[in-house]
Amino acid sequence: MTKSQDNVRIIKKYPNRRLYDSHTSSHVTLVDIRRLVQEQEPFQVVDAKSGEDITRSILLQIIQEAESDGNPIFSSTMLKNIICFYGPFQGVLGSYLDESIQSVIDIQTQTGSQSSQAWTDFMQGQAPIMQDMMRQYVEQSRDLYMNTQNMFGLFGGFAGSSTKSKDAPSDAQSGKDNNSDQDTDHTPDTDAKK
Repeated sequence: MTKSQDNVRIIKKYPNRRLYDSHTSSHVTLVDIRRLVQEQEPFQVVDAKSGEDITRSILLQIIQEAESDGNPIFSSTMLKNIICFYGPFQGVLGSYLDESIQSVIDIQTQTGSQSSQAWTDFMQGQAPIMQDMMRQYVEQSRDLYMNTQNMFGLFGGFAGSSTKSKDAPSDAQSGKDNNSDQDTDHTPDTDAKK
């Protein structure tokens, strides 16, 4: 066992759903494990019977509990969107979320205020600014993606473009026909353009 593995706290989960911290020789709760995460204490949760690593499922339980209390991070729409990403694009979204969260953690670490009340107070005061920065970052990412899609659309869309150009006059003509059949109320702006 390496030195880093020696320092990893082992928490065993028993069939009765109780969690036992072998480091402190005491039972712990999800709140205690959440505190270990916040304090960046290395730990691993294992099934007491099989020895299987179940850390991820415990972390998901902690997130579920946190989402049930107070103001959730994930809206229903966001969760639906995340679910839609499972499949061929989940790696892309996973990397994007991981890097975005790591960027925030890096900023937090560089300020030297990690896990402190000062950092919490600062972040609460800066929440509108941070939200605006994140919104701008997401918009830039979206624009970059859309521009990339449009670029690829140029290469793959020649056949579609020619089909559309053939259909375009008939669509325009049908639009004119529809307008001529309807009673129209012309505003001064509309009449001026005609």
